[in-house]
Amino acid sequence: MTLDELHRLLLPENLSLLEEHASEDPEAFALRFQGCALIPARAIAEQLACRRKAMKKLPKLSLEKLFYTQLSLEQASGEPAAAYKASLASGNRLIDLTGGLGIDTMFFSKTFRSVVYCERDPVLAELAAHNFPQLGISGVDIRCGDSLAILDSYPDGFFDWIFVDPARREGGRRSVGLSAASPDVAAAHDLLFRKAKNVMVKASPALELSGIEGQLPSISAIHVVSVGGECREILLLLERTPARQGPIPRKAVLLDANDGKVREISGTGGESRSPAVPVQACFYEPGPAIIKAALTARLSEAYGLAYVNNTVDYLTSDSFVKGFPGRTFRVVATERYKPGTFNSFLQRHGIRGAAIQRRDFPLSPEEIRKKFRLRESQSDYLFFTRDPEGGLICVYAIKPSPAGDAAPSVPDRIAVPEY
Repeated sequence: MTLDELHRLLLPENLSLLEEHASEDPEAFALRFQGCALIPARAIAEQLACRRKAMKKLPKLSLEKLFYTQLSLEQASGEPAAAYKASLASGNRLIDLTGGLGIDTMFFSKTFRSVVYCERDPVLAELAAHNFPQLGISGVDIRCGDSLAILDSYPDGFFDWIFVDPARREGGRRSVGLSAASPDVAAAHDLLFRKAKNVMVKASPALELSGIEGQLPSISAIHVVSVGGECREILLLLERTPARQGPIPRKAVLLDANDGKVREISGTGGESRSPAVPVQACFYEPGPAIIKAALTARLSEAYGLAYVNNTVDYLTSDSFVKGFPGRTFRVVATERYKPGTFNSFLQRHGIRGAAIQRRDFPLSPEEIRKKFRLRESQSDYLFFTRDPEGGLICVYAIKPSPAGDAAPSVPDRIAVPEY
């Protein structure tokens, strides 16, 4: 959407047209009004499509008549993740250097007396100026331009917090590393800490955590956040003078997309693994945030779960752990993997289709499926990995029945002493 299209979209007659066709297919609308000079057909069609997507991603905020662009909605934080970020920071003044659609700004406005929203795209800045009042949000100063230049215009020490979600897609290419994103928070490190004592960086969930302290020496904590079982973002908390000593504290944060419940597993990522044992009656795959934060050992230690081997994050036990933060399975059979005899194993158990996963195994799921002509399945699971001695194995498992889920439960927080 261009700035001209947005201005025409906001005309009363076009707002009425948008509401009249709220239930219409976006593509059908665009074709019907294509070529009508007075109607921004493309912009209205974009709003029709975005509002449908927003009902899933932003169920509460979308109840108001907000405006979006397709890319900004795709990149925006969901409500649970934005609320979690706001719970970590409060004070008098915060500046959001990468405002975008403004979802994070909206939530930060509840925990700060005033917020500065920065955005270099004038369309998004005007969308924010329209959307904030619709939600009753005040105390937000909207600034359009280069965020670092805007930040530099404020006195030193002016802000309590700086929030930045560096753009990871430039010129159509997606990047993961901090130095490849914009703004480059490592290069801007000194400027950031001249203006605030605390900085929160939202990074890609694919960011490599090893060596992160070398890029950002002021880092004080790492939070890996998942929503509904999907790893969504990594939060890097920075302090001008970090108080910690020793390893960087890590936290895997599991947010429930429906009820907002928060579960946390804390540690340093350097905890020792328990010895690996042969696969037992129950098989576990921790949630992706736990694996990414390298905190599987905390679950193993706290609940007596053993590793299946010394290289991956599969766990096993003789009895179920209720509410395990990840996926839980009942083991039907474990087979040493030999290509020449594996078909007989499948036939013996009547397996014609399965959900296939592998960790530290030479074949990809696609190669396995093709080699043994396995269909997809939502009931049978095949996990390909290694045993404690490093031999290749396959674990055939199914989801447990609710009645079998009768062991000690996992609490909402699993922590280690503070450093």
